[in-house]
Amino acid sequence: MGEVVNVIVAVAVVVFIVRWATTGKDAPNTPSPARVLGFRPKNVTTDMVDTVHNMFPDIPSDNIRYDLLRTGSVQQTSTTILERGFLPAPPPAYYTIYPRAIDPAPASASRPLNSVNATTSGAKPKGDNLITRYNLQERAAAASGVSVLAPEEVGGVAVWEESAEKREASLRERKAQMILAARQ
Repeated sequence: MGEVVNVIVAVAVVVFIVRWATTGKDAPNTPSPARVLGFRPKNVTTDMVDTVHNMFPDIPSDNIRYDLLRTGSVQQTSTTILERGFLPAPPPAYYTIYPRAIDPAPASASRPLNSVNATTSGAKPKGDNLITRYNLQERAAAASGVSVLAPEEVGGVAVWEESAEKREASLRERKAQMILAARQ
């Protein structure tokens, strides 16, 4: 009976030594996120980050991810942005665990480029300018001579027309005059 107890104790000691030897080396090289960040991070998916980033495109993705790691809630992060107007930047220790997110490439690749996104993101289709958009090539070529116009002449005088078609034509003409004046 004494030999069985000695064998069990010996096996337990060997298992303890093997576990201590294999886990002791890995622990200093890979710090836990809770120890680095100072709180236990919640599970955050890329969909959660994308949802908040689509609502608030001016907030960096790293700030959004850091706040979502703390709160775990898209709604609470959105409320924080609405109340404060910003999200605090993550501490430098955050970047040791989570590499920096590159905002411009994924944002422009994942969103379709329409007129609203083109004006807000600053990107525009190649070769597209106001002259070609409003088909003013002939008028721009004819008005290539430099002349200085008064501000009243640039936008034209806004007169309320009787029909919607006439008002639309008047607006188009004033836009064309303003574009040509800006080009000069």
